[in-house]
Amino acid sequence: MEMPLRAQSPLCSRGRPLLVVRPAAAATGLAQVSCGGSWSCPVPFGFIFPFSLSGPCWWICTSITELLRVFYHFLLLQSTIGRSRFTVGWLVRCMVSSSDYPKRNPRRASTPKPKGTASRGYASRPTAESSPKKIEVEQSGTDEGDLGKSNGTLHSEGTEQASTAEELSEVDLPGNVASSAAKDEAETKEEVGQNQSSGSSSTSMDDESIDRKLDEYRGKISALVSSKPEPSSLASVHGQDRPVVGVHEQEKSITGSQEYDSSIVDEPPKGRPFAEAIIGYPVKDAEEELPVSEDDDSEEELPVSEDDDLRIIKDQEQYEPDIQAPAPVEDNVDPEVLKRTLQELADENYLAGNKCFVFPEVVKVDSMIDIYLNRSMSALASEPDVLIKGAFNGWRWNSFTENLHKSELRGDWWCCKLYIPKQAYRLDFVFFNGDTVYENNNHNDFFLEIESDIDEQSFEEFLVEEKRKELERLAAEEAERKRKAEEERRREEERAAIEADRAQAKSEVETKKEKLHQMLSLASRYADNLWYIEPNTYRGGDRVRLYYNRSSRPLMHNNEIWMHGGYNNWIDGPSIAERLVKSHEKDGDWWYAESMYIHSLHPLGFMILPRFDFTIPERALMLNWVFADGPPGNAKDYDNNERQDFHAIVPNNIPEDMFWVEEEHRIFRRLQQERREREDADRQKAERSAKMKAEMKEKTMRAFLLSQKHIVYTEPLEVRAGTTVDVLYNPSNTVLNGKPEVWFRGSFNRWTHPSGPLPPQKMVNAENGLHLRATAPDSDTKPHAYQIPLVSLSALFFSVRVPLDAYMMDFVFSESEDGGIYDNRNGMDYHIPVSDSVAKEPPMHIVHIAVEMAPIAKVGGLGDVVTSLSRAVQDLGHNVEVILPKYDCLNLSNVSLSIGVNYPAPSFLFLSLLCFISILSAFFTCDNEVKDLYYQQSFAWGGTEIKVWFGKVEDIPVYFLEPQNGMFWVGCVYGKNDESRFGFFCHSALEFLLQKGSSPDIIHCHDWSSAPVAWLYKEQYALNELGNSRVVFTIHNLEFGAHHIGKAMAHCDKATTVSDTYSKEVAGHGAIAPHYFKFHGIRNGIDPDIWDPYTDKFIPVHYTSENVVEGKSAAKKALQQKLGLQQTDTPIVGIISRLTLQKGIHLMKHAIYRTLERNGQVVLLGSAPDPHIQGDFTNLASQLHGEYNGRVKLCLIYDEPLSHLIYAGADFILVPSIFEPCGLTQLIAMRYGSIPIVRKTGGLYDTVFDVDNDKDRAQAQGLEPNGFSFEGADSNGVDYALDRQV
Repeated sequence: MEMPLRAQSPLCSRGRPLLVVRPAAAATGLAQVSCGGSWSCPVPFGFIFPFSLSGPCWWICTSITELLRVFYHFLLLQSTIGRSRFTVGWLVRCMVSSSDYPKRNPRRASTPKPKGTASRGYASRPTAESSPKKIEVEQSGTDEGDLGKSNGTLHSEGTEQASTAEELSEVDLPGNVASSAAKDEAETKEEVGQNQSSGSSSTSMDDESIDRKLDEYRGKISALVSSKPEPSSLASVHGQDRPVVGVHEQEKSITGSQEYDSSIVDEPPKGRPFAEAIIGYPVKDAEEELPVSEDDDSEEELPVSEDDDLRIIKDQEQYEPDIQAPAPVEDNVDPEVLKRTLQELADENYLAGNKCFVFPEVVKVDSMIDIYLNRSMSALASEPDVLIKGAFNGWRWNSFTENLHKSELRGDWWCCKLYIPKQAYRLDFVFFNGDTVYENNNHNDFFLEIESDIDEQSFEEFLVEEKRKELERLAAEEAERKRKAEEERRREEERAAIEADRAQAKSEVETKKEKLHQMLSLASRYADNLWYIEPNTYRGGDRVRLYYNRSSRPLMHNNEIWMHGGYNNWIDGPSIAERLVKSHEKDGDWWYAESMYIHSLHPLGFMILPRFDFTIPERALMLNWVFADGPPGNAKDYDNNERQDFHAIVPNNIPEDMFWVEEEHRIFRRLQQERREREDADRQKAERSAKMKAEMKEKTMRAFLLSQKHIVYTEPLEVRAGTTVDVLYNPSNTVLNGKPEVWFRGSFNRWTHPSGPLPPQKMVNAENGLHLRATAPDSDTKPHAYQIPLVSLSALFFSVRVPLDAYMMDFVFSESEDGGIYDNRNGMDYHIPVSDSVAKEPPMHIVHIAVEMAPIAKVGGLGDVVTSLSRAVQDLGHNVEVILPKYDCLNLSNVSLSIGVNYPAPSFLFLSLLCFISILSAFFTCDNEVKDLYYQQSFAWGGTEIKVWFGKVEDIPVYFLEPQNGMFWVGCVYGKNDESRFGFFCHSALEFLLQKGSSPDIIHCHDWSSAPVAWLYKEQYALNELGNSRVVFTIHNLEFGAHHIGKAMAHCDKATTVSDTYSKEVAGHGAIAPHYFKFHGIRNGIDPDIWDPYTDKFIPVHYTSENVVEGKSAAKKALQQKLGLQQTDTPIVGIISRLTLQKGIHLMKHAIYRTLERNGQVVLLGSAPDPHIQGDFTNLASQLHGEYNGRVKLCLIYDEPLSHLIYAGADFILVPSIFEPCGLTQLIAMRYGSIPIVRKTGGLYDTVFDVDNDKDRAQAQGLEPNGFSFEGADSNGVDYALDRQV
């Protein structure tokens, strides 16, 4: 049985190397003492070794004789292996091993620390008299007797143990120590003799001699015990070749028991002792040797072998390891004095009622401390196990758990060691029993202030920097993972593509083979009196002459005759062109080929090379040809054998099987080449699209920042994390206009940054006189950590430093330091995005509940916005979902189904309109855009089963609700009992979220059709599991469903509309005015991926700003050709709109005639929900098509591909709306390079800047003039705009 005997410093129970007493061979009567090396010596059994490394006290020997005999054995041993003689100023540095510490490589962590006065939160500091002081003991003046006396004192205070003589034992001292130097042989033999002599005469000594010898060797044993074995090897850190853990140095404080490298300290794993994680004591093998020093008063220095693992370092020399180690402790302090000091400190704290104390009292970073707990005074008085659980810096960093052990102090004091890392300024901890019983200072926890070079704020910066490094590491790992996944995906796609190409090549061969066999049945070697070939026997590669009898054929009157030929049923197309000449050797009107052979293609299809006769292709099984009156590309009249062509068999040529194998390989290679070229083109296009998209986002962000410059902006304009910015503010455009003072209040990350809000800052006049700057606080105001005063005294302002982990800058303004009137942007606050942050904004869960969604259920602009907005928000990293009715008209396959006409008003339900809807419904189709649609679940509500389907539309997750009562099986989106159907849908959507267990952050409903979501949520769902959601309601058009819109405005948390100008135009509406305080105008946008002329599949030539002229010219030509317009370069005015009064149909009619009068062309695409308006435009189309044939085309249908072609091919796009909440038509037009002509209203005014009248307004927003605009609703305004450009 092993019994570890650990040395116990007066500080704690984990201080010294240990001795292990093991049973030795039986029947010897001796045990072996092993001190970590390869040596041993016999020890009489029944003897307990006189110094122990396991307990708080020294063990008592059973007899003086046995003590001396053991000493002699040690001396004999040392004389055998050789000893090193150390000077007073030398230090033995070695590795400490402990059997209860598993071998472990510590981890790294480093950062500067703040400086501060140490204090603690659990007890007042002891008086100066009781504080331990540094005790310096001159080593040269400490003789062996003093050491023996010190050890004896500790021994006498320890617990006595009776010896066990029943078994032989072996005592091992783990370590990694080899002998440091070898003494000369003569000296070694002399010492051996002395030791043996002493051993033999020990029993006859008198008491005085025994005491003298005892005192002499006590010093030797004490020196032996205080030395620690050094590891022969240690994991290298930054190339360090010196030990990073060592014994106490001789002339330094004893506050720590071991020396180790603090630079490898990091947070220990949970559930492991903290000290173990820090020091990482490895258990060494027992073959390591223990050095024993010579007499302390000896100044002689012996050579040390380079192979020795024992490092001998002079303490006068500065020891600078590669990795900074904590300050080593001194070993020359009298243990008795230290013990007495600790006992006094323990008694003082006990009398003061303090449950715990630390030593040393001033806690510094990068050091070891001992924490003592009086178990009997704590809630753990009856618990057998005591543990400490803690962390640093307010429980925020490096949590740990460590066992406490019974100390050697009087009373029930338990202790453990802890390492204080460099990054710490505070230690927080509690004690517990390893289970549920805690001593937590009456629920206040214990804490210690640490003397450090960092404070709370610098620690925050350290954490941010560590987070940045961690994010970079994670980003690199994620990038590598994605790269590997992408490579694997490409390999899989390549394999699949190769298989597809092989299959296609095989299919093409089979098709060609079948057709060739059909043609071979019609082929011959000649046709009587029509054609023949000389010589009559030929094969592939032969030169032959083809004769043709022109008489009685279609070319009998032509003077020039050509043969256009190929082979194997035109397998390579027309590849032979031969000019025939009149034969003077044959009777009749015979012509023959004049030595021409085509062996490769010209840009027109042929390359003509002169030969005496044409050559039959070597791979030909059959020749195919026709006769014409000219060469390829210039022929008009043909003799094609009555549309059957001419065919001649080529006998005895290449074997047919071999030909088809070669043909399959040839087709396969062609398909491979075509695919690679296509993939390269697609990749280049994708990269360019991504670049353009990034540039567009950057431009859009800049435009957004400039759009509010008349009120507030920053210098620099773009805010980056880790930089300093100035905030400039113009109160004249706000509620603070005229206030004598303006104060700035700000924070970061939507007011959630850990540093809290910035202190209020007074604003001062900026240099431009229009804006105010944030000024410095008074001198007695503590500067905020994220504010850095500028050096310049002429500019009295206080800049804001943006933290590295800030992703959003937030601020408001007030009239005084205490608050008063606020400019908080109508309750929205001011927010400026921060780039280059190490943190990311936590994603929100957003659910749109809508009845339209482009392109699967698009009727108007609502469907476009739902899709585009969802994609844009999803691109920002948020989780976005859409809930949509599952109409029976959704295009879930390749078949186009109708979605109904564009009329959202619920009142038009009369029969005549329904009949008209059924007629027009064929023109309103959905695209096939639902991916991976599948049935997910069903739930019962509203007296019916509701099936839930899931799929993705434009990469957006969409839930389709399908009530089994047939409510949405009406063949269209709008047009039948809409108010009842959509109300049911809104309620079932909320019920679906509830039963699903989803709790989104935002529920977004749109227009009157999903307005019931707002009040149904507040009245029936706000108090249950959905209670954490906020409802946002967006008005796309106030013309329809005003009652529903007003009720939704009352219940929603925030309301928006689709442009700022439109929000002002409807501010006085009865549904809006009472709730205007929560109403905001946010301009719409288009999806640049859907509307992109660089990737648009409906236009002939893709283009960007670099080739816009080429692209639009090709689109214009294709548009004119498709609609039967004249192929001229005259300007084309396009109109793409629903034909309603809102859209200004009377202005459209006038613009058509005005454009035609000015020799322009007009294309109109659209339809009317009102049959009267539809009929009116039908009559107009008939009249215009007759009067202005080839110059105007009215397409009174819905045609998505045609709309793309019009946007690209038209020169101008007219949008003469009477009112327009936002409008997407003008935005798409500009995206395709067409110039918008708009009426100044709503979103049209916000997005189009007249080239003559809006230069300043555009410049204020960082834009340029981009179109033509007019005011008024009469023909004069339209003429004013058209006359300037048509």
